[in-house]
Amino acid sequence: MKELSQDEWQKKAKKDDKAVLLDVRTEEEVDEGYIPNSKNIDIYKGQEFVDEVDKLDRDKHYYIYCRSGKRSSQACTLLDQMGFAETYNLAGGFSEWEGEKETN
Repeated sequence: MKELSQDEWQKKAKKDDKAVLLDVRTEEEVDEGYIPNSKNIDIYKGQEFVDEVDKLDRDKHYYIYCRSGKRSSQACTLLDQMGFAETYNLAGGFSEWEGEKETN
């Protein structure tokens, strides 16, 4: 896992043809807004989260975020342990995100 600033995270993800944006927040949090083109898998779902993550392509590079950066850091560690190639945590999380946002 690499902890990246918002600027680094955004620039790296844009240039990375293997990038997957992964939002590990709850559905309620996602309803308040999300980063475009991100996939949501709620880390609070425990085993269900692990099962969903297990279906993902381990060769892709995962750019992970939550509200503050704590849950996404845990998710990065978990994906690293599961054998994923590269994970990047968004420092400060969505609460400090100044880039593009979408809402449902």
